[in-house]
Amino acid sequence: MTQPQVRVMLVDDHAVVRMGFRLLLEGAADLKVTAEADSGEEAVRSFPEVKPDVVVMDISMPGIGGLEAIDRILAREPTARILVLSAHEDVMHARRVLKAGAAGYLTKRSAAEELIHAIRQVAQGKTYLEPSIAQRLAMQQLGGEKSPVDMLSEKEFKVFLALAKGQSVVEIAEVMSLSPRTVGTHLYNIKQKLGASNSAELAIMAIRAGLVEP
Repeated sequence: MTQPQVRVMLVDDHAVVRMGFRLLLEGAADLKVTAEADSGEEAVRSFPEVKPDVVVMDISMPGIGGLEAIDRILAREPTARILVLSAHEDVMHARRVLKAGAAGYLTKRSAAEELIHAIRQVAQGKTYLEPSIAQRLAMQQLGGEKSPVDMLSEKEFKVFLALAKGQSVVEIAEVMSLSPRTVGTHLYNIKQKLGASNSAELAIMAIRAGLVEP
């Protein structure tokens, strides 16, 4: 009796990256890429029609990005299984996506076999965390280490990242479907919590935390 195939949706804004992962997954008989999306918006829009078993998603994409896409997909379909495949190797991103409801976190430097294994684990209802990141998360928890950025709420964290990448309050409001006034309130709270006086200081904090490229 043949095992049913795991239907995978690839979400990444780079077509070459998606093609590479598609070719990689075609080597596994039990996995099948049935859909692709080049943005968080497209992933949210097409998820109900495609109904994949596992979404493999990047989080650093133009537009709403992966974190907001995770929120919106899970709001519609709480049982959705989302595996984040990211270039970010910091613990903070991993912690945030798991908190948002993703079922796993893997970095793009991982071996092909590890991605295939992670997709299988997530499809079976398990949580998968790249071993090196899992170890660092555990060490941080044991040592009681905490970054000031951890104090930010989910929405504040998304606004913080967008600001650090140079987006304006108006741009953030449009992408996140919020009013500029609400984004302004988030910005005020972020500055208070992080002790920053302007957006430049916020950008420096994000770079030091490894959240954005310098």
